[in-house]
Order: sequence, then structure tokens, then C-alpha cells
Amino acid sequence: MTQTADEPLIEVRGVHTHYGASHILHGVNLVVRRGETIGLMGRNGMGKTTLLKTIMGLVRPSGGQVHIRGHDLRRLATHQVARLGVAYVPEGRGIFGNLSVRENLLMAARPGLDGRRDWTLERVLDTFPRLAERLDHGGQQLSGGEQQMLTIGRALMTNPDVLILDEATEGLAPLIAREIWRICDLIRASGISSIIVDKNWRHVTQITDRNVILVKGRVVFEGDSQTLRAQPERVTQHLGV
Repeated sequence: MTQTADEPLIEVRGVHTHYGASHILHGVNLVVRRGETIGLMGRNGMGKTTLLKTIMGLVRPSGGQVHIRGHDLRRLATHQVARLGVAYVPEGRGIFGNLSVRENLLMAARPGLDGRRDWTLERVLDTFPRLAERLDHGGQQLSGGEQQMLTIGRALMTNPDVLILDEATEGLAPLIAREIWRICDLIRASGISSIIVDKNWRHVTQITDRNVILVKGRVVFEGDSQTLRAQPERVTQHLGV
């Protein structure tokens, strides 16, 4: 299937997702267009990670539709979603602790769907100087912040069109968190679309174009960052901050 220039990279329509008898997502809609940065927000347990896993094909929807670059998710395995230009940085990071930083990065290296090689090892190391200093360290030897940098760097080595980042700065020291936000801003400037999950809505809305808030698996807000920042009562109601 050939994608038109204005067709969404990711389109979620009326999606329901279950874990056994538990109904987690209730008719969720989400669209990610080329070059967009989307903030996905909500308290713990509201369905954010389930939505990301549904998009990646790690969890199968029980109703509704998901299209990745126009392809029906029902016909795709997770590795095929990745091959369509979607890179996933999971909450648990998922680095290979028995491999070096260099090996973690190089194992993921490949051109983008259109043959682009914008993100090379050299560019990733320029972007993450801490990783350049630890190239021969094993993944298990890195701090939590360094592991997060490695996971993001590894995702960029696939030259994606969309980067999905779950809990971008959770558990990181403030100095390291600021560095992650700097990287997110660079990724946005490079033209890669993103879905970012993080509890710090102020930082999220500084770099996002649009934001979606989930409450008990339902979308209760969708709008641009300026609109959300102008509604502190909505933030307090749905995010508890």
C-alpha cells in the first residue's frame, strides 16, 4: 500500500483493548501526523501504556482499528510495525545488559523506510556525550539515566519516522531529566514524530503540538499545548497536580 503525503503515520479509531476480562481502553481515538509531537497524559493505571502497546501490536485490540502508515495492524506483527518506521522506548527500557553500549547501538542500526541514514552511530554519540564516554561499558554498568539515553539512542539508530517514549524521565535525577528533555526537543526539531508519556505535564507541553489525556481508558481531553496550559483546573482534575 502506498501512503499519501497527508495520510497519518498512526491512526487509532474507536479502539477497545482488554486484558482478559478487564476492559482497559474504551473507544480511544488518536492520530499522529508527520512531524507532530503528541503528549499522552493521565494518572497511573489510566491506559497510557496499554495504548502504546496496542499501537505496537504487543497487545491486540478487541475492537476498533489501528493503522500504521495505512496498514491495518491486524495484519502486522510487532516487528513489522517497527519496520514501518515506529520505534518504541518502553517504560522498563529493555536494554541488553550483557552487551556493551556500542553493541546495543549497532545491533539496531538500519536505514529508515525511505533509505535515510540520518541517525548514525556518530550522530547518536554526539547527541549523547555520556554514551560516547562509556562505549565499552556493559549495559548493566550504566546508571538509570544513562540506560534511558541508550534506549533512546538505540531507537534513533533505526532512523524512525515515529518515536514512542513511555515514561521519559521517571525516576531520573533532575539534572538527567533536563538532559532527556533537551534530547526530546532535538528529536522534534529533526522532524521525527513522537508520542511522549511523562508525569511532568509542564515539560511535556513545552515541546508538544497536541496533548491527549486518558481517564480510565477514555479520552477526556485532546487539544494543543497552549489550550491545556490555559486550563489549570483541567490539569488538576485529571492529572492531580
